[in-house]
Amino acid sequence: MKNILVPTDFSAEAHHAFRAALQLARRTGGTVTLLHVLALPDQPRTANFSTFGGPVSGSELPNSYGIDRIFVIKLLEATHQRMQQLLAEAAELAPGVPVHDLTDQVSVDEAVLKVIERQQIDLVVLGTQHHDALERFFASSNTEQLVRLAPCPVLAVKQAPDLDAVHDILFASDFSAEADQAVQGLQQVRQLFPQARLHLLHVTDGNANQARQQIDSFISRHQLAPAEAVLMEASSVSGGIEDAARKLGAGLIVLPTHARSAFSRFFQGSIAEKVATQSTQPVLTFHL
Repeated sequence: MKNILVPTDFSAEAHHAFRAALQLARRTGGTVTLLHVLALPDQPRTANFSTFGGPVSGSELPNSYGIDRIFVIKLLEATHQRMQQLLAEAAELAPGVPVHDLTDQVSVDEAVLKVIERQQIDLVVLGTQHHDALERFFASSNTEQLVRLAPCPVLAVKQAPDLDAVHDILFASDFSAEADQAVQGLQQVRQLFPQARLHLLHVTDGNANQARQQIDSFISRHQLAPAEAVLMEASSVSGGIEDAARKLGAGLIVLPTHARSAFSRFFQGSIAEKVATQSTQPVLTFHL
């Protein structure tokens, strides 16, 4: 997870994501790309800014902007200034981490997916809002959409991060046959946090003995020891995951997901999306 993308609207939530990305990039020797999606007037989108390399000067804007021209120029200037402030902050907090800035004008989802493909992004880090926050760029619908669509892992953070203090990782699964596909992603996480304790959670419907056997078999089959089996009985999988994370003091929740409904109910994308938007702990999701 060396090539990290951070979509930003310059909000506090986006700033949390930026700092989390810097912390991860320090660990991996990676790079960080900041992406801002401009909300420009409904005008032709030809050559109004550079998608890769930051905003262009106002003189390069087409004359078709008319009365909106001054607004657009000011918006580009403000965006450039804010990006420069973040680059300066990165140079101070993580001087060895290369950070690049990009802008785009398409929808957030489209812009993120385009950058993932073009720049071979390994990880997207998103800032998410608390439940009572006003609707803005990082509304839950945007987070859910990106968790569902992004081909690479997505890390959702809600609070100021301290990933260097992650001592407990919670990996939630039902440990059915398709869970074996998640092992590679789980091992990558353990490499990032080699000192952290690994907890394997099964949210049960009451059959605790069978659930524990499935976890023990999973640990043995993939040589994951030392790891702790955790059983949580709950009416919903997402609620059980959040409760277990709080009780364990988990610094990171890891969730595999699969968009196709043919897989077990745990791996349906809706669960990962719900936890990613609701949990106060950082949540890392990846597709099987």
